[in-house]
Amino acid sequence: MGAGKTTFVRGAARGLGFAGPVTSPTFTIGRRYEGGRLAISHLDLHRLAGLEDEDPALLDDYLTPDAVAFVEWPAIAEPQLPRIRARVRLEHAGGDARRITTIMVAPT
Repeated sequence: MGAGKTTFVRGAARGLGFAGPVTSPTFTIGRRYEGGRLAISHLDLHRLAGLEDEDPALLDDYLTPDAVAFVEWPAIAEPQLPRIRARVRLEHAGGDARRITTIMVAPT
């Protein structure tokens, strides 16, 4: 919590050409941003205990082939995330510092 996930996504969105506001999707599950070089989806699955009791199409509007998706707390949705390209871990490193670890995943 508070490690800078939305700030990370905001920076990535700027890098992808999106100039509008980027806010946390904590209370809405997801947000979609259009207007950059490609669509951006930002999901926060922290509040979900699992996907079994959710609408099967809950993530469909966000996980589309034309978008890059940033998924916070992705573990419960792993089976529905077939195209993972990178995992990024953000950790507090004291004060305002953060440690960022990126693991690239081979395309499937």
